[in-house]
Amino acid sequence: MTIVPGGPVLVDGPVEIELPDGGTVTSDRFRVALCACRRSRTYPFCDTSHRRRTRRPQ
Repeated sequence: MTIVPGGPVLVDGPVEIELPDGGTVTSDRFRVALCACRRSRTYPFCDTSHRRRTRRPQ
């Protein structure tokens, strides 16, 4: 597992992920990007939504 600062958590697959509601999702990819920012439309998988965040000037 690799945590990418400001990005996803990369997990070597295949994986089965248990969701908070008790359901599960699976991926048979060799590496899976899991969303850490909760902006993803494909949560729990990362769709790079974290890249669209813009910072306000200080």
